[in-house]
Amino acid sequence: MAQKGSVLIVDDEVGPRESLRLILKPIYEIYTAADGNEALKYIQDKEIDVVTLDLKMPGMSGFEILRGIKKLKADIEVIIVTGYGTLKNAQEAIHYGAGDFISKPFNIPDIISIVNKSLMRRRYNLKINNLVKRIKGLKDLEEKNQEGLREDISLTERENFTPSRGVSEH
Repeated sequence: MAQKGSVLIVDDEVGPRESLRLILKPIYEIYTAADGNEALKYIQDKEIDVVTLDLKMPGMSGFEILRGIKKLKADIEVIIVTGYGTLKNAQEAIHYGAGDFISKPFNIPDIISIVNKSLMRRRYNLKINNLVKRIKGLKDLEEKNQEGLREDISLTERENFTPSRGVSEH
């Protein structure tokens, strides 16, 4: 993962795609895709932190691409950047896992702020997930150690056990 963060810009229109690329390039490692197939290939081949995604595109829609991204790598942050900023679209995008929703035309400080917030959210989520895995690993190790200890105690008890005789001497 690039230290400064990587952003994939997905938009079928050259103007918005290049505008976002020029705005974000000084801050982040940038990749661009003109359609869903190209975008999903980047997701499979590169370490992408944040995706900016247009909704209305020929072929695969933004919602289909969003579902594909989340299926491949659920931890990638997706920001919808669209000229069709309806409440219904925003709700659907959030339902499928988008972290933010921006209407076109966007202003530069907002887009930089939202991409940065999304990158930070992804990094924190990855740290939390790694911590949970480590804790689970420690818990599993502790359970194995406890099982081993119980087996050792059981063996020791069997080794030290001397059966009593059924007949007593008087």
